[in-house]
Amino acid sequence: SLFAGLDLPGRFLFATLTLMTLIAILVFIEEAVYIYRKIPSSKRSIIIWINAAAPVISTTSCIGMWVPRSTMFTDFTAGIFFAIVIHKFLMMMIKECGGQKVLLRRFENGRFTISTGPCCCCCLCLPRVPITRQTLFWLKLGTFQFAVFRPVLVFLSIVLWTNGNYVLYNLSPKGPALWISCFIGALTLFALWAVGIMFRKVRILLKCKNIIPKFALYQFIVILNHLQTTIINIFATQKIIPCAPPLSSTARGSYIAQQLLIMEMFLITVISRVVYRRKYHDLEALECAAEEPGDKKQTP
Repeated sequence: SLFAGLDLPGRFLFATLTLMTLIAILVFIEEAVYIYRKIPSSKRSIIIWINAAAPVISTTSCIGMWVPRSTMFTDFTAGIFFAIVIHKFLMMMIKECGGQKVLLRRFENGRFTISTGPCCCCCLCLPRVPITRQTLFWLKLGTFQFAVFRPVLVFLSIVLWTNGNYVLYNLSPKGPALWISCFIGALTLFALWAVGIMFRKVRILLKCKNIIPKFALYQFIVILNHLQTTIINIFATQKIIPCAPPLSSTARGSYIAQQLLIMEMFLITVISRVVYRRKYHDLEALECAAEEPGDKKQTP
């Protein structure tokens, strides 16, 4: 077996990473119980979903580390879950503002700045869009489409993979992996763009609700789960990461990515517990700081 073929440091590393995953799961369960007891029902499920992102990614990475052949399924599971979390994070910002109706009244004369990352951060000439029910609908659609189409594309990839037509590391234009990856990348950028637009507008208003560290943790998960893993996989495909028998370059790159994710998601789980652990029943009565300069504040 894989564990039997490891030397003593390798076994110690596997045991330590597995223990970190178990601790992350226990921390999340304890935090979920706290959220269920302390947070209003309108926000409860959304915040639990967001807090579950790091433990779920850590768990799927741990399973992929122990069962190498399951890597494709575990990566796809983590990707689907985080696609839903992106939509939930946008909805959490709207809920923290008091809901859609309260947000529209508060920002009645405000405008969204759409020249923000990751799509249009360099397009400073783009006009500012009025905050209306229609623009909120388009922002929610921007994240919802990712939560819907990502599972569909993952299912298509698995079907093609079982038939031998989908090879994850084969980026030839004639293969489906390149086109599916590009399409998923475009959907991801649009979803992150929608979240970025909303965050830029409400970050000052929701500063009293720790929205900035919450957004930072969310961004770390995006970067580590997508960008870091992609870079390591490219290095492994190009043989920059050398093989170590019985592991090939791609298998070793996958191991490195999974082990890094377990440690990183463990830290994010612990930090999330600190950031989200506060008396939310007191927040409803707070009148937070005003919005960005130049917009009139509208008190609901």
